Formats: sequence, structure tokens, C-alpha cells
Amino acid sequence: MRLTRAAEYAIRCVVYLAHRGRGVLVVKQEIADQAGIPGPFLAKIVQDLARANFIEIRQGPKGGYVLIRDPDRITLLEVVEVMIGKIQLNDCVGRPTACSASPCCRVHRVWEDASAQLRGYLGGITFAELCADESSLPVFIVQSTSGKT
Repeated sequence: MRLTRAAEYAIRCVVYLAHRGRGVLVVKQEIADQAGIPGPFLAKIVQDLARANFIEIRQGPKGGYVLIRDPDRITLLEVVEVMIGKIQLNDCVGRPTACSASPCCRVHRVWEDASAQLRGYLGGITFAELCADESSLPVFIVQSTSGKT
């Protein structure tokens, strides 16, 4: 499994919005600039995040994006899976019929267990935790002199 660029950018977007806080309107260009996401790509990503009820898109000259869920109730797993689908380390985990050897394969159980462990680990990390310590924020968030971006 490899994280897609869309998933990486979605994580950056949610981290940035979580850093700004739930309910805070942030303009598209600010997120694009501060999180290093190309504007057109950001516009596509936020559609997926809005459909998953993480954010609200506000149109118009005073528009932008608003985080509508508490960062402590959004997990890294949720955002990743919104963008790439359910995490599975091998095709046979999600579609056992894809491999004729699945019923007797000695490695199939390893892929199932590893997938479950990865999903469990990512499911235990919230965006509130990712933003809790400003000194540990990802380098893509530019810090202003006031400590807020």
C-alpha cells in the first residue's frame, strides 16, 4: 500500500484546518499556500472531505473551508480511507475471490493481520493529537510571529 498524493494533501488540509480550529473559515489560497497544496488539487480534495462531513465548503467572495467536526473526533484512518478506500495490504484481503489460493494460502492471514494492525494504529491517531504540540506541527505549516498562522 502506498499513500496517494491526494491522501497526503487531504491529511495536510485537515491538519491545517484542525490547527486553525473547528468552525473557523479559512480561505482556499491560505490553505494552498501554507500546506503546499496546488489550488486545483485542493479544490478536488475538499469535495471528498465535504462529502465525508469533515468540512463545509462556503462559496462566494467570503468563502472558504470550515472544519465542522472536532479534530479529536477525526482519525488519520478516516481521512486516508476517504481518499483511497479501505486500507488493505494485499488484494486478497478485501477480495478473497481475487486469488484462488486464498483459502489455503499461508500468507493470507499475515496480510489480514497486518492490514488490521495498520488500520488500528491509524484509527487511534486523531487530528487533535497531531496539532496538540505546535512545535511538532508539520513543517508545511508556516508559523507566524503570534504562534498562529
